[in-house]
Amino acid sequence: MAESSTSTTKPRSTRRENMDETPFLSSSSVCLTEELQCSVCLDVFSDPVSTPCGHNFCRSCLKQCWDISLICSCPMCKETFSKRPDLKINTTLKQLVLHFKEKFSLTRSEVICDICDERKLKALKSCLVCQASYCETHLELHQKMTLKKHKLMDPVENIKDYICQKHERPLELFCRDDQTCVCVFCTDGDHKTHNTVPLEEESKEKKTQLKKTQTDVQQMIQERIKKIQDIKHSAELRKIDPSMYRPPHTKNWSEISMKSDVSVETLRRALTQLQETLHDKLTQTVLRKMQQYAVDVTLDPDTAHPNLILSEDGKQVRHGDIRHELPDNPERFDKCVCVLGKEGFSSGRFYFEVQVKEKTDWTLGVVRESINRKKMIRQTPQNGYWAVILRDEYNYWACAGPFVSLCLRVSPQKVGVFVDYEEGLVCFYDVDNRSHIYSFTGQTFTEKLFPYFSPCANGEGKNSVPLIITPVNGGND
Repeated sequence: MAESSTSTTKPRSTRRENMDETPFLSSSSVCLTEELQCSVCLDVFSDPVSTPCGHNFCRSCLKQCWDISLICSCPMCKETFSKRPDLKINTTLKQLVLHFKEKFSLTRSEVICDICDERKLKALKSCLVCQASYCETHLELHQKMTLKKHKLMDPVENIKDYICQKHERPLELFCRDDQTCVCVFCTDGDHKTHNTVPLEEESKEKKTQLKKTQTDVQQMIQERIKKIQDIKHSAELRKIDPSMYRPPHTKNWSEISMKSDVSVETLRRALTQLQETLHDKLTQTVLRKMQQYAVDVTLDPDTAHPNLILSEDGKQVRHGDIRHELPDNPERFDKCVCVLGKEGFSSGRFYFEVQVKEKTDWTLGVVRESINRKKMIRQTPQNGYWAVILRDEYNYWACAGPFVSLCLRVSPQKVGVFVDYEEGLVCFYDVDNRSHIYSFTGQTFTEKLFPYFSPCANGEGKNSVPLIITPVNGGND
């Protein structure tokens, strides 16, 4: 009995000694943890970065926040940034976090072997049947046939938490009726008629449910983002033409009676159809207003990538597959296969249309004058690009920092591009279907903006037709 008593008390003594090595952390660890805690994930910083407003976050947390939001703002103080900040690791804070983790890890008691007598070794596994923890040497018995059927798990300090307090047996099952872990003997008693399954099975099902929930939440987030963008778009359109949003003359309809036998579902369908019709009419009206700002765009051969072929009138561009020997002037694009319009705009509003019919890949939009033309640059507003792209015939994207996937009902044959310089607005429209494609809102322009075109590679002839700048005909409804 004396030996048994000594065997059980030594592990506790060893744990206390480990905790006493860093006594200063016991009184301040909670406060320090709060100072080093990311407000997004509520955990200690991982690769900490600082925003321009001075707040700190995990780099992955901040990136995730900004990737799912149209507005780049601080999650803490909500300060909005016109451009997405280039996040750099805060090395001083990172070192402090690493130092804290090292010191704080010493306060956590290690699970030690319950069999070791003199020199206590770290436990490798805990056995739910024996209700003890074993180091690598003392675990050998559980590798043999006699104890091989015992339930082993990663070492835990409070192994009794995994044992049924009533039957002293491992908690291997999960009762779905009572939502609790039970042992096999419990199924013959209080849980006899209940729906019980192995813990592994329940764990797998819970993970599947969580994954589905995560997918549903992500979809909901994308839908909310789309609604926010539609609201922003409507607000910007209101600025362009306030007269379109004046409330109509009111009329008293109290004398009109309504048939009560009409079902709610019928009314809902009718209202949905009316909403879509009004939205289409509004978009058509807005598009006609924008077409009033049409400009004559001609391609600038001095900016064209050597693989591009321009028509003599400067209205068409296609990929030629062969790199031509052209002067390496500063305006020319060397890596990005694209070309700019000759005229730039530093104020007011302008609009142009481009035929993209029968093409499988293209990029259209506007760029600022100072963009890097000698390197491959990610096409984002932060780098001076406001563009929409088509890839592989059906995949439409808006180059909005994190690319935004566009779900279009039909493939545009002609794309209209509208810019309001002062309002920081770049809109894309499907001209033939009179529908809105995407809008960049709340932008800040400080340089000349130039129309931007890329017909992309030919794709073995599948994408050989040119991009064509077409005359704007606002009256063709």
